[in-house]
Amino acid sequence: MRRILSAHLPAHVGERVTLAGWLHRRRLLKSVAFLILRDASGLAQVVVAAPEGRARLEALTEETVVEITGTVVANGTAPAGVEVVEPAIRVLGERAVPPPFDLFRPALAATLPTQLDHASASLRHPTRAAALRLGAAAVGGFRRALDERGFVEIHTPKLVGSATESGANVFALDYFGRRAYLAQSPQFYKQLMVGVFERVYEVGPVFRAEPHDTVRHLAQYTSLDAELGFIEDHRDVMAVLRDTLAGMMAAIAERAAPALAALRVTPPEVPAEIPAVHFTEALQIAGADPDEPDLAPADERALGEWARREHGCEFVFVTGYPMAKRPFYTHPDPLRPAYSNGFDLLFRGMELVTGGQRLHRHADYLAALAARGEPLAPVRSYVDAFAHGIPPHGGFAIGLERFLSRLTGAANVREVTAFPRDLHRLTP
Repeated sequence: MRRILSAHLPAHVGERVTLAGWLHRRRLLKSVAFLILRDASGLAQVVVAAPEGRARLEALTEETVVEITGTVVANGTAPAGVEVVEPAIRVLGERAVPPPFDLFRPALAATLPTQLDHASASLRHPTRAAALRLGAAAVGGFRRALDERGFVEIHTPKLVGSATESGANVFALDYFGRRAYLAQSPQFYKQLMVGVFERVYEVGPVFRAEPHDTVRHLAQYTSLDAELGFIEDHRDVMAVLRDTLAGMMAAIAERAAPALAALRVTPPEVPAEIPAVHFTEALQIAGADPDEPDLAPADERALGEWARREHGCEFVFVTGYPMAKRPFYTHPDPLRPAYSNGFDLLFRGMELVTGGQRLHRHADYLAALAARGEPLAPVRSYVDAFAHGIPPHGGFAIGLERFLSRLTGAANVREVTAFPRDLHRLTP
């Protein structure tokens, strides 16, 4: 099929061209009919004046896949200033069953559960598709930023023999008669690969069986992970994270400008230095109990407001989380051992990134597990690797869907997830 995309029509005025896509909308007026075609690049207006063409159009339903061959003419009131006239319409599939909502309207009127139940159709809506395009651009920017800094992309197992994150629930399954788990993160593997490449990253799914039924949690999400060796402490990791976020924002602006326009989103500026506060100071800013071991969602929102008010910034680092709330592999602050060389990055008042410096000495791992009363056996193959020499290192992980929800202002992370998995949803 020799076709062009609707976005390319302005370059073909006066030519006979072929388009193909979905019948987005029909407008059947008394003297003329209009067919709005939707393809991957946008919309095209087709004028149907001949009686036989009108009759054919009247017999079709919205979302039917069609091919249109016609002449491109200029029209300032049409999308992109052009339209197609004298069309020949060919149906490329069956007459479509219309979905239970109108895709041609500016916003989907259906409830979110209905949209998710019919995801194959609702994702065709320009706003839902635009959010996914932003995600694709963000991942491209993530990869490019780290490639430019000497990182190597890796791919690690998602079936593992032990839980990765202390305290988090896992999905257990049978693995040829043995107990196995879906990986909660590539944490162990990316640390071990620092011993191979020094700097590594991965884009892949992670699984959390935590029983949260909130607008910010998913049971499966896409994690953008990075780990780097030969660092002084967690501040080196924070600097790379800052540059990576800037690269992601730049890629979104460069590669997904139409999607930004469709969603009326302006990517925030990532400052040369993101403001940072210690956990103890963060509690004071939020007005929280000084003995709290973690930040509540309300505390995160208060810190987001503080960062905007005091620094004009949508981001803020919170460093030095209590060791009691961090995994056993976290490096403590040498000057304040009760606190960690770990951090969270908040974006518009919500945790977006968790990261920090890791332990890198074999003896420190043995001591950390013993101090917590955790057994060595389930993680022995991981811990033993540090006896062979791993440099000081650290890393971070960005939740892609949560990033998109904060960027777009979505009320629910499921609005920017193609096929979400949560406590209640396992299909489609």
